[in-house]
Amino acid sequence: MQRKFTRAIFPGSFDPITNGHLDVIERGRKLFDELIVAVGQSPIKNPLFAPAERVEIISELIKGMSRVSVESFDCLTVEYAKQKDADVILRGLRSLTDFQYEFKLAMTNRAVAGIETIFVMTSAEYGFTSSDLIREIASLGGNIANLVPPIVIRHLEEKYKQLKDDRGEKA
Repeated sequence: MQRKFTRAIFPGSFDPITNGHLDVIERGRKLFDELIVAVGQSPIKNPLFAPAERVEIISELIKGMSRVSVESFDCLTVEYAKQKDADVILRGLRSLTDFQYEFKLAMTNRAVAGIETIFVMTSAEYGFTSSDLIREIASLGGNIANLVPPIVIRHLEEKYKQLKDDRGEKA
């Protein structure tokens, strides 16, 4: 019997992408034939980076990873999954709080669209990280070198410098 080709999407805001996200991507690409990192546009979040900037950063980071691509979307995740003919939504879990939220979402996605969600636990060293926390630390000049790749640090520094310049503040 021939094995079925499986396409998964890994949706998120990735504002910015973290080492925890990259851990899930690396592990997810071993599980699925194709993995699409799907940069979402949430109407309730106030992003630091535009979707195109996030796609650009992630593209640099996944360069050389076979069977992994990145693109942005601006609809419901399940609608995007249908558009991409994805079989699975991949989600990373850091904590019990993540699980409670993600469990409800996964059950809803299955009921509404019939799509399965696969959960991958993040590695222990990334269990506490979030993009919100990283943005806060970076905005205050803190050290995030263990939490994000150097390219992300560079983009964060440039973005915060630009924001200060726009406000007429001294760096």
